Amino acid sequence: MARLQRSGVFPSPVVLLSIVAVVMAAVAFVATRADEPAERDITPVAQPESTGTPTAEPSASEPAREPRKKKRKPAVDRAKVYVEVYNNSGISGLAGDVSSRASGAGWQVVGADNWYGTIPATTVYHPARLERAAAVLAKDLGIERVQTAVAPMKFDRLTIILTGPLG
Repeated sequence: MARLQRSGVFPSPVVLLSIVAVVMAAVAFVATRADEPAERDITPVAQPESTGTPTAEPSASEPAREPRKKKRKPAVDRAKVYVEVYNNSGISGLAGDVSSRASGAGWQVVGADNWYGTIPATTVYHPARLERAAAVLAKDLGIERVQTAVAPMKFDRLTIILTGPLG
């Protein structure tokens, strides 16, 4: 019977590729090695010690500096924000009633209709740029849930979906 022998010698292309890979790794290591350390020594700057002498009051020629106030974002202009109201409850006329209430608070209601789908609770949906306006609308109407708008909602307005009467 003939014996099968396995050879321990690798084919020459594999050996050549291995040698080339080792040489390239060595060249890359030498080429990217820097003489300077990558970290810098950072020493804290010494603060002058207080001598206990009071600082001079600002003179009349120097205006007193007032503490900087946080810049307040401009108030939401309700009349410039479009609002759509949808009824997702079995209560007839609910969207119309809430539309009137929102209009009375100064919002520009552009539509009221029924919503078909499953919504867990009455919600004000908003695109990213109208997040502050959504919070104000929710507060005006007593709605607790505010969420980011999703398709098929329009992304240029606030969308209210009602699941029951507002308090």
